[in-house]
Amino acid sequence: MNKIYYLSTCDTCKRILADLQPLKGFELQDIKFDTITSEQLSEMQNLSGSYESLFSRRARLYKERNLSNVELKESDYKALILEHYTFLKRPVILVKNQIFIGNTKKVVEAAKTVIHE
Repeated sequence: MNKIYYLSTCDTCKRILADLQPLKGFELQDIKFDTITSEQLSEMQNLSGSYESLFSRRARLYKERNLSNVELKESDYKALILEHYTFLKRPVILVKNQIFIGNTKKVVEAAKTVIHE
């Protein structure tokens, strides 16, 4: 399945989605309004290798909860992502059984290449 998990209120996500066009055959899921299920997160984890790789340390709640001073385990990363959408590093792009996580130029270009092969 070709899918993109993103946040519609995020200007970076909007810019990336525009850059990736055309996105024929893709399902877009706005994680603020259509929350991630445990099954969806498990699929992402299977492709990425860890929940930590999906976790955003830039989330406002990460700082507010002082989580940088806590030793988080894989189960903690999973629980936090399921608890609040801002803990998911965005966007997450699933295409052709590959996963692309985050908004770095390198990741976005790699995803764009695979999408438009």
